[in-house]
Amino acid sequence: MSSQTVSKYEVPLWRVWVIYALLITVVAVITFRLLTRQVLEYETWQDQAVENYTTEISDPAARGIIYDRNGFVLARNVASYNVVITPAALPDDEADIQRIYREVSQMTGVPAGGPVTEETLESAKLFSACVPGPSIADMVALGESLAPYTPVKISCNISEELARVIREKSVDWPGVSLEIEPIRDYPTGSLTANIVGFLGPIPEALQDVYEARKFVANRDKVGYAGVETSLDDILLGRNGQRVVQRDVAGQVLRNLEPPIPPVAGNNVVLTIDTRLQKAAEAALVDEINYWNTWFGTMRISSGVVIAMNPKTGEILAMVSYPSFENNRMARFIPGYYYEQLIEDPRTPLVNTAITSRIPPGSTFKLATATGAFNEGVIEPGMIVETPGKLELCERFRPTDPCTERNTRPFVDWIYDRNGVINETGFGALDFFHCIAYSSNVCFYKLGGGYEDEIPEGLGIYRLGEYARALGYGARSGIQLPGEDEGLIPTPQWKRITQSEVWSTGDTYIASVGQGYVLGTPLQVLMSGATIANRGKLMQPTVVREVQDNEGRVIPVWFDPETFFIYEVREVTDEDGRRRSVWVNPAEPDELLSTPPEGSYQISPFTPNLKWDITRESLINEWTCESGYCETTGRKKTVLPSTVEAVRTGTRLAVTENPLGTLYKIFNVDYPLAIAVAGKTGTAEYCDDVARELQQCQFGSWPTHAWTLAYAPYDDPEVIIIAFAYHGGEGGSVAAPIVARVMQAYFELKSIDLAQEVSQ
Repeated sequence: MSSQTVSKYEVPLWRVWVIYALLITVVAVITFRLLTRQVLEYETWQDQAVENYTTEISDPAARGIIYDRNGFVLARNVASYNVVITPAALPDDEADIQRIYREVSQMTGVPAGGPVTEETLESAKLFSACVPGPSIADMVALGESLAPYTPVKISCNISEELARVIREKSVDWPGVSLEIEPIRDYPTGSLTANIVGFLGPIPEALQDVYEARKFVANRDKVGYAGVETSLDDILLGRNGQRVVQRDVAGQVLRNLEPPIPPVAGNNVVLTIDTRLQKAAEAALVDEINYWNTWFGTMRISSGVVIAMNPKTGEILAMVSYPSFENNRMARFIPGYYYEQLIEDPRTPLVNTAITSRIPPGSTFKLATATGAFNEGVIEPGMIVETPGKLELCERFRPTDPCTERNTRPFVDWIYDRNGVINETGFGALDFFHCIAYSSNVCFYKLGGGYEDEIPEGLGIYRLGEYARALGYGARSGIQLPGEDEGLIPTPQWKRITQSEVWSTGDTYIASVGQGYVLGTPLQVLMSGATIANRGKLMQPTVVREVQDNEGRVIPVWFDPETFFIYEVREVTDEDGRRRSVWVNPAEPDELLSTPPEGSYQISPFTPNLKWDITRESLINEWTCESGYCETTGRKKTVLPSTVEAVRTGTRLAVTENPLGTLYKIFNVDYPLAIAVAGKTGTAEYCDDVARELQQCQFGSWPTHAWTLAYAPYDDPEVIIIAFAYHGGEGGSVAAPIVARVMQAYFELKSIDLAQEVSQ
């Protein structure tokens, strides 16, 4: 063989270069990637690595406490004890784990469970924490698969005695511990539920808003009713924050930044006097039970009592019956209980005092009387004939002729011993006794006129002006959600909504608070308070002040249109000068130099005057010719003499024997040494409930009972209203409730004064 022959083991040179090229390429790629990762993209990958082990933990803030005016707690935070198991801390031996499960099961009543399967795990995923269903084994297995170092709730809200026992036994139960969780507690329960409200989970629609404020969905609670809702921004506080390092199993290793501690919510003091609230509820419920027993059926199903200081607007008591138990909503809202409340036709979740539109009946005559006297429809010496029944020629147009078809009877409320309308009626009455006796016929004539006796009555347009001046037809702006504006009808409203023309009869029945006129119990109270307070209508309020954790009063304003809360803070401007700014806690970066238009101060307590009808020109002047009415463009006030005349009529309702509508109640049944004045009301109605029971029979419709009264007459400090659904006559059913609450008010006042003297 020639020496030139190539060995079979020799590698061709081109293959060598290919291998070298591949090696160089691989090394270059690795070097390039290392350079990119370690140098060019160093910060990006470092941030991602930090993000992988960094977690923000939100520490919940304690919610503010709610007190009544005397410092009695209405809402607070109490400790709830939960039994939890941390999967990663359980023993290694399976027998020990099963022993722990069995012993915990015996203590808590939660089943220990058997072998964990894929089917049982899927079933456990369908249940929320603290909801009965899954076994201990299933819950722990599910928690271990997600985050083994995160405690799994086994049993929630256990008793304090059981918590102490489990704390002792947990020494022998590795992985088992107690978790203390604050929950809301309402010591007064259903007594103040419609005012205080309750809490619930963050609604899905508002989740982004609350998460932007560092609140946690499915953990943090927000207000769902009452002042828990309207003052939520004050009560919430600010959650704390910890930035920690976690390992791959979820165990917290250390804090990466100094923790930010949570800031507890501010406390709220309400104007409510729990003692008077309890007396008002007892008076209402006792009267309802008495009459239901008398009739042998549940005739009166619901009612309202409100007590207010007419000079300051402070709501001292507000009872809406039936109520609900807000403590049952403390941890979660039970589905069956919520459905039970929703399906109840008495609507216990609704605060009837501010949300229900109800015909005010004869209590509305205060508005008619004010307008008629101020417009000169009637004068102090003028006499009105009030037969038991009058025949009205009801016209839809001024030119309509009187025929038998459009002649309609309008009756008074006075009856003989056989229950038949007393045709003689009340006879000749002056203005004051029209109020005192609450003569329907008198107010028919004052409101709509009658032949030559009163050629031109007040009319629906002018009646509406005076009704709105007394507080009807608009929300009061109280710090409670869900308030209704009521309804003061106009001919235009009827034409649009009912497709009918306004008639004289519509004005007649509107003059006595019937027909289309609707108001809330709070609006009826406001109308009486305006008269009692000599024309001054104060802003109703349930908030007395807002305090921080050290008891310092915080200046706070409330906007009734948006329900936003504004705290007043001191800041230093660029020139070094101190000035006040208004800040909404939900938008802390937006500073306002002046309070929003329409807002008013709620803390520290300051009586807020809505308006004074004797000083502010609130009444639009109207002129009516040939049935067509229009405003003149001028406005006027209500004369002080007008208010005093109406006040005189309300006082005669108590002093006139025997026909004063409140004479018997305050002089025989519940005599008071203090001068009282007031007005009763009986309002016919026909709602969905009455229709279903076939009670809407023309001429004998069911009636609501109303009564409002204030005292002392010369310098009123309390005004009280009572409403009883399907209660019948106001003087028989609602008046005793008002009288009992008024007695309780002055008795409590005497007790407080005696305690002050003894101290």
